[in-house]
Amino acid sequence: MSIKESNTDRYRFRLALLHPRYWLTWIGLAVYFVFTLLPISVIDRVGVRLGNIAARKNKKRFNIVTTNLTLCFPDKEPDEIEVMVYEHFQAQLRSLLHYYILWWRPLSWVRKKLHTSGFEQIEQYQEQGKKVIVLLTHSVGLDFAAASISMDYKAIAPYKQMRNPVADWMIANGRMRFGKWFGGKLFTRDDGLRPIIRETRAGHVLIYLADEDLGEKNSLFVPFFGVQKATIPVLGRLTKSCDAVVLPCVGCYEPENRRYSIKLLPEIKNFPSGDDVQDSISMNQAIEAAIMHCPIQYLWTLRYFKTRPPGEASVYD
Repeated sequence: MSIKESNTDRYRFRLALLHPRYWLTWIGLAVYFVFTLLPISVIDRVGVRLGNIAARKNKKRFNIVTTNLTLCFPDKEPDEIEVMVYEHFQAQLRSLLHYYILWWRPLSWVRKKLHTSGFEQIEQYQEQGKKVIVLLTHSVGLDFAAASISMDYKAIAPYKQMRNPVADWMIANGRMRFGKWFGGKLFTRDDGLRPIIRETRAGHVLIYLADEDLGEKNSLFVPFFGVQKATIPVLGRLTKSCDAVVLPCVGCYEPENRRYSIKLLPEIKNFPSGDDVQDSISMNQAIEAAIMHCPIQYLWTLRYFKTRPPGEASVYD
């Protein structure tokens, strides 16, 4: 599939999405749409209750979250960790119910739900002739952070395709909804790095995620919250190749204000250094600092420590 197709035809509606095998998905979306007509205060309460149910019923994910939090916050007592686990599930389910804001609400309403800070840095660096890479964390506010960038700047971003084609179409179009006004694009892993480098050099803001465990191949083991983690050393090379600065970013939901706070943090200093290990350490430290703005809302359900250094047993058994 060509790059042109990957950013147009791939995300267009097609009749195949109406196949009977997807009718349950469409019915679910219709029910969800009606549900979103309720006040956001009610939606939030429902999200918290669903989070408590998910925490009790999904033992596999519950154990993953418990393991991650125990490893990353060794100073916490077991009962404190358990409270954090439940609070995480509450935050995650609550934010899942907020996708209607990005999918179906008008731009003026969406802007009211996004409070941004630090975004003036983008223009400042662009005026200096620098390209900008936004290092985004996998928090529950990830899509809201991406939207806050793409609605005002030419932006590109990686995209992990969904198995369900209807869900894939909905989520991809939600992410492209505002960005397509500026020629924004999504790239999958199959597209490779070349188009990403080309578009970033051309002036697009690159929204980059680097905190998942993608396996041992091409990875380095460096600390993440003090735990050795398989880390892909690509960001430093991208930064050098594009003559860019890297600005960490995190999106946090503020329940008391019913809005998302999107923070664009100061650039990573002395980056890249030219040393893959040091650059990977600096990147992970920047991600850690961003996470600590709302640690409960980081996606602890992911297996960040799935790949272990040689000789070490799995932490998720």
